[in-house]
Amino acid sequence: MRFVDEYRDARDARAVSARIAELADPGRRYALMEVCGGHTHAIYRHGVEDYLPANLELVHGPGCPVCVIPMGRVDDAIHIARQPDVLLATFGDLMRVPGGDGSFLDAKAAGADIRVVYSPMDALRLARENPGRHVVFMAVGFETTAPSTALTLRRAAAEGVRNFSVFCNHVLIVPAIRAVLDSPDLRLDGFVGPGHVSTVIGCRPYGFVARDYGLPLVVSGFEPLDVLQSIRMLMEQIAERRSEVGNQYTRAVPWEGNRRAMAALADTMELRPHFEWRGLGFIARSALRITERYAAFDAERIFQVPGVRVPDPSACQCGEVLKGVLKPWECKVFGTACTPETPIGTCMVSPEGACAAYYNYGRFNRTGTP
Repeated sequence: MRFVDEYRDARDARAVSARIAELADPGRRYALMEVCGGHTHAIYRHGVEDYLPANLELVHGPGCPVCVIPMGRVDDAIHIARQPDVLLATFGDLMRVPGGDGSFLDAKAAGADIRVVYSPMDALRLARENPGRHVVFMAVGFETTAPSTALTLRRAAAEGVRNFSVFCNHVLIVPAIRAVLDSPDLRLDGFVGPGHVSTVIGCRPYGFVARDYGLPLVVSGFEPLDVLQSIRMLMEQIAERRSEVGNQYTRAVPWEGNRRAMAALADTMELRPHFEWRGLGFIARSALRITERYAAFDAERIFQVPGVRVPDPSACQCGEVLKGVLKPWECKVFGTACTPETPIGTCMVSPEGACAAYYNYGRFNRTGTP
């Protein structure tokens, strides 16, 4: 299968692995952060870490869109769902995300009408099919999914669908990377850059990583050889004392991104002054809200949401995992009180969460043994 089988060839993987080992100075340690949760799952699904030298560590970053949503925003959405004649539409991986007042599943069991959809257009269809209900779409994700929300807003406005709105929780990848780089708890040597986000924003926005922090970043695809090749490209830059933005994922990511998608975002959304991230706190200009032009479709303007900040459970260390300070297996409740069936934190719920990756692929410690 084109663009799959050739990126899973074991012989090629061993060749790239040998080159990485040649580039690694045995007298030092390396820490590379894969920003995207999709990369984390690819790494442990395919055993990529086993192809790396022992002094090269992969650190997991805050690129899981569900994981970074704070508990207070979940509670705000549940508050909306409990209003009369409201139908809340959401992606499936949000159903079990814990808030301070329970999860969407708990709210649904208590009588709220919360339904799983596969796209915002599905939520708009529900609004057309239920003219006596107000359908609210719970929008989450980085720039990867934000354009689909933007296009749905445009469609709703063009069709005059007045019983539809969006509870917007779209966040931006660049402020998150900058927050990680400004963290005093972490030392990094480079970044495996997010592939899906970059299909929209391109590679140029990452220039600050090299310019302001002197670190290389390579945008990567999601097959095992994609990740290994990206690590090789990073190690070559480190060995040559270069700091540049590279693009391994050229088959999907144009350097300038998707201009039509960015235009749709500019038309429908604008920067928030600040937004709370789980584990990273409040980050200025790090999320999107709906513009005045589309105010009639903004659930935050239509419904009075509490907006209360809810602290994470004291036992949960998702914040440290998202910042790369802790490995999932170092969390004191990982795999015991916190499992995919009984999650305490979002990192164990989402298909892109680092804790879920470790748990599902049996990675309970550095050696991969229980």
